Order: sequence, then C-alpha cells, then structure tokens
Amino acid sequence: MCDTLVSIGDDGVLFAKNSDRDPNEAQVLTWHDAAEHEPGATVACTWITIPQAARTHAVVLSQPWWMWGAEIGANEHGVVIGNEAVFTRELLGRTRPDALLGMDLLRLGLERARTADEAVDVIVELLEAHGQGGSCSHEHPRFRYDNSFLVADPDGAIVLETADRQWATERVTGRGRAISNGLTIPAFAKAHADPVKSRVSGCALRRSRTEPAAAAARGPADLFAVLRDHGPGSGPQWSRIHGGLTAPCVHGGGTVTSSQSTASWVADLRGGVQHWATATSGPCTSIFKPVAVGDPVDLGPAPTNRADPATTWWRHEPLHRRTLRDHPASLARYRAERDRTEATWLTDPPSSAHAFAVARTLEDAWLDDLWQADLPDRRPRWVRQQWKRFDEEAGL
Repeated sequence: MCDTLVSIGDDGVLFAKNSDRDPNEAQVLTWHDAAEHEPGATVACTWITIPQAARTHAVVLSQPWWMWGAEIGANEHGVVIGNEAVFTRELLGRTRPDALLGMDLLRLGLERARTADEAVDVIVELLEAHGQGGSCSHEHPRFRYDNSFLVADPDGAIVLETADRQWATERVTGRGRAISNGLTIPAFAKAHADPVKSRVSGCALRRSRTEPAAAAARGPADLFAVLRDHGPGSGPQWSRIHGGLTAPCVHGGGTVTSSQSTASWVADLRGGVQHWATATSGPCTSIFKPVAVGDPVDLGPAPTNRADPATTWWRHEPLHRRTLRDHPASLARYRAERDRTEATWLTDPPSSAHAFAVARTLEDAWLDDLWQADLPDRRPRWVRQQWKRFDEEAGL
C-alpha cells in the first residue's frame, strides 16, 4: 500500500511518496545513464520482454530489490512518478497472463518521456499494447493489482488510473492532490473499483490526511512531515487487521495485511529540481538525503530480503525495528537531531555522498542510545508476534 501526493503553488510543484511494501522487501536507489539503442533491441522487464526505445533518458529509481521496475523515480528532465496499487473489478476471479507491472510502466515512462504529458502517453500506449499483470510481491506470489499513477514535472501534474487495459486521466488543478490504494477519478471509480479491497487498504483514511496536507504544504519540510504522519495519536495506531494502515507513515503488524513504508521520496520542482530520498524504511526513523539524477552514490551491495548490514537499507533496519517497540518514547530521543540535520540540509544541500555518510553515523549513534535505554516493548501482542516472524524470515 502507498500514498503519493502533489502540491502545486504559484512558485511551482512539490511531489512526495511513501512506498509501502512487505516489511522485509528491501528497496534500493539505482542510477541509470541515458543511452542509445540499436533498432530491434529489446528490454527485459520484470516478467516480459518488450521492444526497446531508440533512446532512454537518465533516471534515478527507488526499486524493490527483486524487480526491474520502480516504485518511485525521476528522470533528467524533471519528470517524477509514483504509483499505487488499486483493486478493481477486473481482477475479481480472473487470472491474467504475465505482463507489465505498474512499476515497470513507471520506469518505462521515465526512461522514454521528457514531460509529464509524454510520460502519461508512454504508459497508456504500453498498457494498451502489453497489458498489466503478474505477481507484484516476492513474498506473496499470488498478490496482484492494477495501478494508478501521479505524474509530475515542473509545469504541473496528472493522475492516471487504470483497470486492466482501461484507463482515465485527470489533470491536477487544485493546490493539493493525493492518490492512494483506491480509484479516485469519480466516473472511473464507479465503473471499476472493488470497494471491499479498497476499504481494507485504508486508502480513504490516509487520503483524508494527505490531500489537505498537500494543499497546505509550502516546502519540502512540510512534505517530510506528511510522509511521517501517524494520525491523531503520538505513534502508530495499530489495527489487528491491517497494522498501521490508517495513516501515511505505515508500519507493519496486521494479521490480514501488513504493509510497511519501505522507502520515501520528496521532489522539489520549483525553480530547479532537488530530490530528497530516504533509501531506507520508516520515514519517521529515517533522514531525507539529497539525491540527483546524475550523481550516483555507493550504497553498498544490492540488498535482498535477507538482512545484510553492508547494504544501506538493512543497516538502517535495526534502528527502525528497535524504535517500533515504544515508538513515541524512542523517537523522542532522536527526532530533534533528525529535524535539525534536515533543516540544515534544506538551506544548504550537501553532496549526496556526504549526506548518506552523515546519516549512517547519526543512525548508528541513535541505535546505540536505544539499546542502552532498553525501553519496554509496548506494542500489542499480535504486532510483536508479526515482527518476530519478520525478523526470523530476514535472519535478524
């Protein structure tokens, strides 16, 4: 489950997304240069191979470790895209052949388009030609969904929603717009939405928080705060059914569905382009670091779903998981330093490599402090049981 939002003011466009995936599904930032391709070349996407474009643009992507596509990304021309799982009537009782994942379509849109409008055209053309289908989860191979997209560039944003090969678009005209795990374009939603699965996803509750917040946002720090929102309480509001899905900063723990915010991204497209990414799970426990399309950073070896402290994503996980034991009390011990660091960087962004190095040092110190504090685990019993299982599966 995910949330993507855009804020459009007189000074330009702000974009943000939390990518919610399985708790052990490491996500990694990858950089890909622009390239020319020979006639007849093909590209192997996650499940199928399709014809390659004559030219692909440089991109930086936030990718689940096992797939070709991406949950969030940007290209050299200032186009950014986030996608959402949506549950439609077209999926009920039907088995589709493997096709393009929504994450593949996102990457293809970024690689082949110079503007948001072009990216929507690319996605629609590929959707109609190849369809969408195939497993969307490494941990749960039978999990499948359709997709919606929020596509932005420095001039505006477009919502694209799909149901199998059918689609609808809506240009963003208001101050704030958000999408989540349910269709939002009224006529299209009426014709295609699966109301039961959409309700279980908690999408309406989260969107009721993200859309007004997007309308009120005035800068990247406001969007950091939106992505870190746990709702009206002081920490995650746990549900036995779906864990922490009632607010944008999602933490796993439900017995029916157990998504976790595994990566987060904010793009400032006003008067230039500056991206901020966590490259780690739990935006509340992470620091947003400056990243750029043409400035790759060594994040260690490629992660998998098994714990490996040599990777950036897994190195952060002990802090994230220790914080969850008593989220309000734990986060209070380092939140101020997290916020001061980001405020300094927003004023004068350092190099990406420097920011990631500083973040590693800070997070190591915060984790040491939590170990010494030895706060009691105040989560509900079912949440503790779920995370014990996640830790065992990851080899923690």
